[in-house]
Amino acid sequence: MEQIKLSTRAQDLSDEAWKWVLDIGPKIIFGLIILLIGLWLIKVLSNRLREQMSRKHVHSSLQPFILSLTITSLYILLIILVMSVIGFQLSIFTTLIGAFGVAAGLALSGTLQNFAGGVLILLLKPFELDDSIVAQGQDGKVVSIQIFYTVLITADNKTVIIPNGKLFNEVIVNVTREGKRRLDLEIKLGYAIDVDKVKAIILDAINTTPNVLADPGNRVGVSALEIDGIKFIINVWVNPADFLVAKLSLQEKIVKNLGAGGVKLPGT
Repeated sequence: MEQIKLSTRAQDLSDEAWKWVLDIGPKIIFGLIILLIGLWLIKVLSNRLREQMSRKHVHSSLQPFILSLTITSLYILLIILVMSVIGFQLSIFTTLIGAFGVAAGLALSGTLQNFAGGVLILLLKPFELDDSIVAQGQDGKVVSIQIFYTVLITADNKTVIIPNGKLFNEVIVNVTREGKRRLDLEIKLGYAIDVDKVKAIILDAINTTPNVLADPGNRVGVSALEIDGIKFIINVWVNPADFLVAKLSLQEKIVKNLGAGGVKLPGT
């Protein structure tokens, strides 16, 4: 009697196992097929994406991040698809992913903002390497554009690191892009001076100062008549890299030439 019961139970277990194999087996096989095809497609797409980014000259700092983000997203989608085909319940899995995403987003909000700013800077190119920019109260030459921050070197050789989130969301003055930069100077003299003589002296100083460009033309004129004197405005054009050197040289030459021409300077 016991042997008959054991035999019946074994037969029931065998039937249940066989039923489970017939029910789940095709799903597992189909899931494996989808997995293999998906892995092959991801490999093909990653190679194609890499070629497209190289062909379109996407910034080298941005390429690894785009490639990694794309491949990781495709892998996650493939895993979810395979699990769904096999028959796994994904409600708890999806809830956990959502909760983790919210927590990570709150914890890394500043970092994600810098990342987004870096991506936009590398894509939209408001400035490039070796450009001189004014941003966040800093004036310097761009020596490095990273995905999270940008590095400037100032005229006094200080290294300034600016987070890309703050950099992209504020005003950026690119003083290099147009190829030329205007240098503006002002000087105030007494009413006793000869205006034509002063203009001639200043123009001569401009024409003999190195690094001052002849094109698009320089300008000297009276900008204001004030109680204590006449204010002259001086506009000259220089290459952005020569701005500071040209400013110092021109100011010095103007002062010397005015003194040599007998023009009385303020305070003398």
